[in-house]
Amino acid sequence: MKIKRIEHVAIAVRDMKLAQNIFGNLGIETSYEETIGAVRLAMLPIGESAVEFIQPLERGTRLDDSIEQNGEGLHHICLEVDDIESALAELKAKGIGLIDQVPRTGHGNSKIAFIDRAFTSNVLVELVELPKS
Repeated sequence: MKIKRIEHVAIAVRDMKLAQNIFGNLGIETSYEETIGAVRLAMLPIGESAVEFIQPLERGTRLDDSIEQNGEGLHHICLEVDDIESALAELKAKGIGLIDQVPRTGHGNSKIAFIDRAFTSNVLVELVELPKS
């Protein structure tokens, strides 16, 4: 498995507009927003990577529970790979636990999967395969 880059760093927030305003004051602007299930997200590009704000839209979801337990702040890092299915197969073969056994749809119609944080020093790691242009 070849990691291409850190695609984004995700920050869990309760107030998307407040977070966007704070980063806007730093000169970092939102490129797009979308809703996936019960999560609202905004991508703020910085060079070849981005900051992603994620806001729960419903109480009792995993993201909402995470903010309740840990507060707002760093949620996960996302690593870009060329072929997510191959990456997941390689991780499984190495005995690395996965939250997502198969990819699901993520931001910008990408394919994503999360690695179990028990195998990554308690850091939630997302893998992403971006759509082919």
